Amino acid sequence: MTLSCAFLHADSYGVAAPWPEFSCVHGSAEVPRVKTIVVSGGTDGIGKAVTLTCLERGDEVVVLGRNQGKGAEILAAAERMGAGDRAHFIEADLSLVGETRKAIGEIRDRFDKIDGLVLCAQHFRSTRLVTAEGFENTFALYYLSRFVLSHELADRLAAAPAPVVVNVCGPGVDFGEIRWDDLNREGGDYTGIDALMQGSRLNDLLGVGFVQQRPTSPVRYVLLNPGSVRTSFSGEYDAVMAEQIEAARQNAKPVEEGILPVLTALDTPPAAPLSASMMGEPLEITGSAFDPEAARRLHEMTTALLADTVS
Repeated sequence: MTLSCAFLHADSYGVAAPWPEFSCVHGSAEVPRVKTIVVSGGTDGIGKAVTLTCLERGDEVVVLGRNQGKGAEILAAAERMGAGDRAHFIEADLSLVGETRKAIGEIRDRFDKIDGLVLCAQHFRSTRLVTAEGFENTFALYYLSRFVLSHELADRLAAAPAPVVVNVCGPGVDFGEIRWDDLNREGGDYTGIDALMQGSRLNDLLGVGFVQQRPTSPVRYVLLNPGSVRTSFSGEYDAVMAEQIEAARQNAKPVEEGILPVLTALDTPPAAPLSASMMGEPLEITGSAFDPEAARRLHEMTTALLADTVS
């Protein structure tokens, strides 16, 4: 007789979290099924906390990040907890499509299936920066990298039993303008906040577009806004913004609380193909933020932009 078993443990952040799924067979116990989780931006903040928690509870984790030193720190932490053989770091500047695709190639070479893709990479810039590929940095890192990772790993995700993409972004925030004729924010009135909020709106539509492109896929797409979480707030800030960020950090929730919705989505993907939440509360997938026609338009525009990018 086979019984389904579940246990809770306190992870390294003090979070009560379930161990990986496994079955208990009368007279013997099966080895827990190791899940494969890919985390972009997994060397800092929410991504780092998710990485270490998943490693501690038995998952295999692939971390994508641009900082080799921080990647080495993740691997060293994994060794200390006895998870060195389940931790992988791929150095990649995800603001560059070419490097993102190179990282995807390495993942595809190593893994036939992926259980979870957690998208966290983000870096605020008060001043406009253009990448070597000609894209505004926030647009490239916060949106394009997530588009490419989501779509170009979709088949590896679909091969897993209960696959999910967790896009840690900004659903539920009712401001942010998409400049359809100027996604790169070349208009001369650039602000970091405007670029960031455009990225949030683009990610809302990315979720809609992902499901539109794969209506029968088993992959669940989760748009998740954890609210303000006490992390490093990776970015390059002017004096005014730096002061605001420090105030926000002081009032933010601890990271162990902030990652709970991410862990829940990884452990129990929603039934709906697309879902969104803000600070743990479900959001309706309605209104202009999730407009189907806008999502189709954005998918077509993004595909065209990427086709013109040498990678």
